[in-house]
Amino acid sequence: MKDIEKMFNPKANADTKPDAGNQSVASRPELDAFLQKVAAMPPVQTGNAAGRLVFALDATASREATWDQAMQLQAEMFSSAQSLGGLQVQLCYFRGITEFYASEWYLETAPLLSRMTGIRCQAGITKIGRLLDHVKAETRQSRIHAVVYIGDCMEENMDVLCQRAGELGLLNVPLFLFQEGNEATARRCFVEMARLSGGAYSPFDRDSADQLRDLLKAVAVYASGGLKALQDFSKKAHPAVKLLGHQLSR
Repeated sequence: MKDIEKMFNPKANADTKPDAGNQSVASRPELDAFLQKVAAMPPVQTGNAAGRLVFALDATASREATWDQAMQLQAEMFSSAQSLGGLQVQLCYFRGITEFYASEWYLETAPLLSRMTGIRCQAGITKIGRLLDHVKAETRQSRIHAVVYIGDCMEENMDVLCQRAGELGLLNVPLFLFQEGNEATARRCFVEMARLSGGAYSPFDRDSADQLRDLLKAVAVYASGGLKALQDFSKKAHPAVKLLGHQLSR
């Protein structure tokens, strides 16, 4: 793993290790670390074109118990970002044994939300590697400014996923990974993927929904409108988002 990190991120802190504990809600240090990583990202430069964000979901059966709540959270994130009128969103998800879906790019909220709320979980295996390959191919055609991924587990080769995450980092495509629950193997992998891509990681559960909602919105708002949009959003968001705005303005 260290060899992969050195290859794709020579400045990475080799002494930083993810906590393998069972805490599923983001702690204060974890939230601070998440915000600091987002704050360290360079400003989004989209020119006259809309920012592009891939929103990816693990729709395998293990997420079924909290799926309706997750859909509501994700819908609110879309609505907040789309209200700026400057964000294209592509919805991706995987489920079952072989199914991987990538939508067209949406500028309008209604058809995107309609497609998203129609998704239902099915038993199967994770296909995170396939998602990363898709993102890499898409950004070579037209740059993707951020990827948000929400999932709970990882059933693939960690070294391979981290290598692909590092390749996206070289293409300036940060991964923002939100883990539902506390599965330790997935946590280790998601933390490394976020670091190698230049993105960030945060765990969540149903008790941290309000905070997760605003952090998701913050990523989307920043990808769409940059610092000014984020500062405006932070005035009415969770206090954690205000810290992000202050750090970005330094």
